[in-house]
Amino acid sequence: MTLHLSRLRALLAGGALCAVLVPGAGHAADKFVYGLSWLPQAEHCGFFQAKAKGFYEASGLEVELYPGGPGVNMVQLVAAGRADAGMGTALTTLTMRSQEIAGVTIGAFLQKSPQTLVAHPDPSLQKLEDLKSRKISVANFSRTQFWVWLKMKYGFEDSQLRPYTYNPSAFVADKTMVQQGYITEDEFFLGKALGAAPKTFLLADYGYPDHATSVFMMEPVVEKKRDVVKKFMDASIKGWTECMRGDPKPAFELIKSVSPEQSFELSQFKIDQMKKLELVEGGDAAKLGIGAMTDEKWKSMFDTMSAGGVFEKPFDYRKAYSLEFVNKPKS
Repeated sequence: MTLHLSRLRALLAGGALCAVLVPGAGHAADKFVYGLSWLPQAEHCGFFQAKAKGFYEASGLEVELYPGGPGVNMVQLVAAGRADAGMGTALTTLTMRSQEIAGVTIGAFLQKSPQTLVAHPDPSLQKLEDLKSRKISVANFSRTQFWVWLKMKYGFEDSQLRPYTYNPSAFVADKTMVQQGYITEDEFFLGKALGAAPKTFLLADYGYPDHATSVFMMEPVVEKKRDVVKKFMDASIKGWTECMRGDPKPAFELIKSVSPEQSFELSQFKIDQMKKLELVEGGDAAKLGIGAMTDEKWKSMFDTMSAGGVFEKPFDYRKAYSLEFVNKPKS
């Protein structure tokens, strides 16, 4: 999440990264394009493991992992049919449905959102509410997501907001500043910049109910490609299982080949964080398996964001997700 924008633009220019990710040998029976939420990184480990180990190919699929970034609108790409599926959160398809766009989430590989607020080391900061007097750097898209929840549940105010530039220099220079972050990398990057571990508040620990690293599609595409979708999800679950319980090095190597900033050290740190905090195999996944979702958690997210005024009119939130391809208990 900290990649410099010039590097991002260079990698995305002309679809160069996309071309690197297309299989170079053999032709699978069914093509499937999955759009990532950002450039390749260990938060996407299971998909890259499935690709590197040939799980997709063995299932009869030719999978392309298409890069995201701050200038890429994955919802538009999926809605327009340029990608079969995209990576998002529960809020992605809730918002789509509220706008009468037939998006459906079919699985979520992070049971907790990794979203954080990060501050400088300060013994006076003990709980999330202690940040209510601080300036907080938040990206524009986040202001209609977790920021709504922070205002509603904890009384944060828009007067605290400052621009988020995807560059931590302003945060590092100002000891009173707080910025949004990701629990999988906050300490790795900001700890080095600050010379000490930052104070990190994982919003999920305070009740933020969103999923992350989800797979969302257009409902008609799911209906048309149901067998292909099942193969993609089963192979992805196998990839994520290896990332959590086996050797994720094949995924690390593939990620680094197309996103050189993602060193093995960084990727391992991220995986260790995901294991430590049970982002992938905790929560509902502990009983229902990797990728799990439940009606209860979806209702919680819908009720939370509805109460915050995110949606302009009523709609059936249950159409925003499907449990058909997940909830397979761990062996």
